[in-house]
Amino acid sequence: MPRRQPRTDDAKRLRRCIVSGALRPKEEMIRFVIGPEGDVVADMEGRLPGRGFWLSAERDMINKACAKKAFARAAGAPLSTPPDLSDRVERLLARRCLDLVGLACRAGQAVAGFDKTRAWLRAGKGGVLVAASDGAPGGRAKVRALAPELPLLDLFSGAELGAALGRDSAGHVVLARGRLAARLQGEASRLAGFRVRDRERTAESVNR
Repeated sequence: MPRRQPRTDDAKRLRRCIVSGALRPKEEMIRFVIGPEGDVVADMEGRLPGRGFWLSAERDMINKACAKKAFARAAGAPLSTPPDLSDRVERLLARRCLDLVGLACRAGQAVAGFDKTRAWLRAGKGGVLVAASDGAPGGRAKVRALAPELPLLDLFSGAELGAALGRDSAGHVVLARGRLAARLQGEASRLAGFRVRDRERTAESVNR
């Protein structure tokens, strides 16, 4: 009998989506577990005890899982699924992202505001650029022109960014290269599956 090949590190990071059946890295998915009262709970850290059920980090995928009772089928038992589960996951992901923005600023690894952001970009300090989704296009273009190669995150409103930084609003934030910037990119990539498509749909409805 041929010897079974050991699993690679990449293979160990893969999980199968219970709706689509696709194998994807854990970092691109959301883990769910069964709560103490038989309800479905999102495990954002991927560390809660018990059997995990994985879904691709997309609003449509979670909605399909709820509609098709995919959690109950995977668990082999009746489960209570909150009707607003996708909204809850979006809020949790957004909170994780905004907490990282606030932490980076307090740690001196980020600055906010048009002038400070431009100064950091001119000095080559930027690692990730965050722009308010409802900010002025002209201001965004001026900032973006200073570092067109940087990752740009525009998933948050000015009010959301401001709340994370203890101010009324913020249009621009830039994080320095490093662990916090990398973590923010990872969390934002999951959040994009909940916010980017909604924004595209809104734009389509307006343009019809």
